[in-house]
Amino acid sequence: MLEKLRLELKKFQDPQKAQFLSRFFKTKEGEYGYGDVFLGLTVPQSRKIATEFKDLSFSDITILLKSKIHEERLIALVILVEKFKKALIEDRKKIYDFYLANTKYINNWDLVDLSADKIVGGYLLDKKDRKILAKLANSEIMWERRIAIIATFHFIKEKKEYKDTLKVAEILITDKNDLIQKAVGWMLREVGKRASEKQEYDFLDKYYKNMGRTALRYAIERFPEKIRLQYLKGEK
Repeated sequence: MLEKLRLELKKFQDPQKAQFLSRFFKTKEGEYGYGDVFLGLTVPQSRKIATEFKDLSFSDITILLKSKIHEERLIALVILVEKFKKALIEDRKKIYDFYLANTKYINNWDLVDLSADKIVGGYLLDKKDRKILAKLANSEIMWERRIAIIATFHFIKEKKEYKDTLKVAEILITDKNDLIQKAVGWMLREVGKRASEKQEYDFLDKYYKNMGRTALRYAIERFPEKIRLQYLKGEK
C-alpha cells in the first residue's frame, strides 16, 4: 500500500510549487526548515491522499513520518490524527506515546499545527496530570516548545479551559524564536476569543512589557485600536 501511496504523490508532483514551498518553509542552511524536501503538493491534495490511504498500517505510517519528504510526513500525521479520533482509549495512548517519541520528525510549524492539539491536547483533555506540557515547553528543541503551546488549543476549543495555555505561555514568554512567539501570541488571542477575554487582558497587563513584540502583536490583534496602541506604546 505504501508503494501505491507514493505513486499517487508523484501524480501531483509540481517542481515549480516545490521551489516556492522550499522558500516559504525556510529550507536553506541555517534556516528552521533546513533539509526539508518538498514535492509541491497542496495541502488539500495531501489530505485527499491521506483519506484514500487512511487504513495504512502503523509500520508504513512510521516510514512516512521518518521520510525526508515533507508531504509524506504531513500525510502520516493526517492519517495518525484520524486514527486517534476513532481509537479506543488504550489505542489513543499508543498513538500519543508514538507521537511524543517521534517529535524530531514533526519538524515544521505546519506539521505541529495540524497535529499537536488533536493528539497531545486530545489525549490530555481529560487527564489531571499535564506535566508533560511544561517538560515540552522547557525543551531545547523548538518544535517541542511549539507542540507544548499548540496542544493547549484543544483545551480552549473543547472546554474553554485556559489555565494550561497561560502556564505554558509564562514559560515561553521570553522565547527568542519567532515561531514560538507567533504561537504564544496566537494562543493568547484564542484564550480571549474563545474562553475568557478578562484572563487574556490580565495576563497581558502582567507580561506585556517583557514579552516579545511578535507575541504581543498576535495576542492583541482583535483588541480595539485604542487599547492595542496603548499596549504597543507601553502605556497600558
